[in-house]
Amino acid sequence: MPTARREARRGELGGFLRWQWHRWRAGLPREPAGGYRFPVARPDLQLLTENRAVATVTWIGHSTLLWQLDGLNLITDPHFSLRASPLGFVGPRRRVPPVPTLEQLPRVDAVLISHNHYDHLDKTSVRRLAAQAGGPPRFFVPQGLRRWFERRGITDAVELAWWDEDALGGLQIHCVPARHWSARGSFDRDRSLWCGWVIRSQNLQVLFAGDTGYSEAFREIRKRLGPMDVAAIPIGHYEPRWFMQAAHVDPEEAVQIAVDVQARCAIGIHWGTFPLTDEPLDEPPKRLRVALETAGLSPHSFVVLERGATRSVEALMRLRAG
Repeated sequence: MPTARREARRGELGGFLRWQWHRWRAGLPREPAGGYRFPVARPDLQLLTENRAVATVTWIGHSTLLWQLDGLNLITDPHFSLRASPLGFVGPRRRVPPVPTLEQLPRVDAVLISHNHYDHLDKTSVRRLAAQAGGPPRFFVPQGLRRWFERRGITDAVELAWWDEDALGGLQIHCVPARHWSARGSFDRDRSLWCGWVIRSQNLQVLFAGDTGYSEAFREIRKRLGPMDVAAIPIGHYEPRWFMQAAHVDPEEAVQIAVDVQARCAIGIHWGTFPLTDEPLDEPPKRLRVALETAGLSPHSFVVLERGATRSVEALMRLRAG
């Protein structure tokens, strides 16, 4: 196993079984109780279709974001299915529908995949994107994952290791470290890498942190690539802490990542869509507000968007500055 993988390997089976044993002993339900009501914006489909000039970001849900940069449409970890599972009839069920839907998207030029877990790499979603009208997008994937795409007939997949870079039009695409692990079954653990992505346009630099625990890698990202204009950082799926800390940041650590990469504005992702861990689905934004106050930072420096909401990158940075 490459050194980078050995250093980042987390989430051992024994810990998972211990977590599930504690849940069973405590009589906890398999999924958190419902009653959640998350606001959903009406997507501006005309803007998304026609926009070629304004840098925007749209949160579709979980870690799925649509970025419009330099006239190109890029989507991260596209997941539009009902469940985050290898099976369509069992597994974590989506609590909020994706907004906009896959059919409502403008033509996607590039797909950026952070790793191969089922809540980040959804087979149905990537196949449908590959079959979109106007031709397939280019898929950027971490090292070891291109073969998975090729076996499913997706041949335009660029495989990168940490600190590798490629280009798409006028954009630079950088693969950057994350602290996580990979597997889709019982026998492929850590056979592919996991990562975040930095997208650099002519005037902007944005970070998609992927799925990650906290590490010094984020200071190294800032050191090598410079400060970020906008950083999309996970804020959910962090309990129980004794098990999740190695692979998932909590809101307090998410704030520290934003500080480490000197983000002019951060966006909270990876929460409130699938019931994957023990914290209430609506808790992460509440803890985020407290974490920002404790750190002495403006609430506008790290925002939570409504699903389907499109914001111009300039407006987000201006909001923080104000």
